[in-house]
Amino acid sequence: MDLLTKNIEPKKAIKGTLLQQKDDTVFKWYYVEKGLLRTYAIDNSGKEHTFMFAPEGWFIADFGMLFPPRKAALIIEALEDSELLVMNEDLFIYMHLLPEGILAQQIDRFMRRNSVLQNRVLMLMGATAQERYLDFLEMYPNLINRVSLKMIASYVGITAEALSRVRRALKESHS
Repeated sequence: MDLLTKNIEPKKAIKGTLLQQKDDTVFKWYYVEKGLLRTYAIDNSGKEHTFMFAPEGWFIADFGMLFPPRKAALIIEALEDSELLVMNEDLFIYMHLLPEGILAQQIDRFMRRNSVLQNRVLMLMGATAQERYLDFLEMYPNLINRVSLKMIASYVGITAEALSRVRRALKESHS
């Protein structure tokens, strides 16, 4: 357990802090105890593309840095004042030392996260903007008042204006 705890560092991040920037070379992953993080990329035209959000109880990282080792593609930002557990790459070396119950819990979390990401890729490939927005609401039911509509639109893969139209159409269909 000493090997594990020395590879986990508590950290507080104030709103707006960039925990990772594009092209960083040191891998870290974050467990959100309190607050909200997001990962995003910026394309060549300067447009932000939100990859995922991490509210309380979620992990977030740029795991693409590990396989094969490469520079960060994602930016990790604190959207709210946050309390985090920061883990480095070495933690993977010692994961097998976790007590069986804790290891099983972590494997379950990673499998659930992989399932979420798989669903997200499939949604981006073939779902309508409305379906992607409804999926966002289902995946993150408590974030609608915590993040900007611009960030939600970025996550859904549409403009803020298109998101307004989707929201208006949904409101009209439920009236």
